[in-house]
Amino acid sequence: MTDAAAADAAGPAPASADDRVLFARVVDEALSVAGCSALVASRASGAVVTFEGVVRDHDDGRGVTALHYEAHPNATEVIREVALSIATAHPEVRVAVEHRYGDLSIGDVALACAVSSAHRAEAFAACAALVDEVKARTPIWKRQEFADGSDEWTASLG
Repeated sequence: MTDAAAADAAGPAPASADDRVLFARVVDEALSVAGCSALVASRASGAVVTFEGVVRDHDDGRGVTALHYEAHPNATEVIREVALSIATAHPEVRVAVEHRYGDLSIGDVALACAVSSAHRAEAFAACAALVDEVKARTPIWKRQEFADGSDEWTASLG
């Protein structure tokens, strides 16, 4: 069998990591986990795993009333690098991820992402790694406003 015939028999070459990162951005508008999910879903997907990070009303025993996120100018570049690293480490997945900045209220979505794969284990593993890496590497800082009138800045890095 020729090399070309062997390649044809093996099926199409897997898409590059760049082709499988369908969406990676940091924006100051409402996020949609459903939109991320729709982007990564395909006929080959046996699993689509999503994550929606939502602003909660408490942190470490203190009442939270609102959040404000600040993003470094290269935050979208970094979140894309994170998504590419996940797609490279998990060559069967498709990825969409977005993080919000600006003023958010309780219940707003701060992080939305979706990962699809032929099999659930790979999709779950890649989605968990994506969320952890976005939080560890993307240069975004949050200011929490507490019910007692105080506030606190926290880096999302590390």
